[in-house]
Amino acid sequence: MKISIDEARHIARLSRLEFSEPDLGAMRVQLDKILQYIGKLNELDTSDIGPTSHILNLSNVTREDMQGVSLTVEYTLRNAPDPQPPFFRVPKIIE
Repeated sequence: MKISIDEARHIARLSRLEFSEPDLGAMRVQLDKILQYIGKLNELDTSDIGPTSHILNLSNVTREDMQGVSLTVEYTLRNAPDPQPPFFRVPKIIE
């Protein structure tokens, strides 16, 4: 598939990119090469290949949610520089 210089200019405008005329010509050539490669990929027979989200068979390792012992407020605040139980006191950042 050949891309015209007007199509390359249109793609650049849609992408909010500005190119000089020589750079626009170079971009047109690069887009042509990309579309030729995609054309080659379209020639492959993928009828017996199912859709995948990963090329590797991965699964997330998780554990069961279990209730445990929580830290006490006093223990949690003991190293705080300016505790104000039951909260941490921090510098004001919003006027």
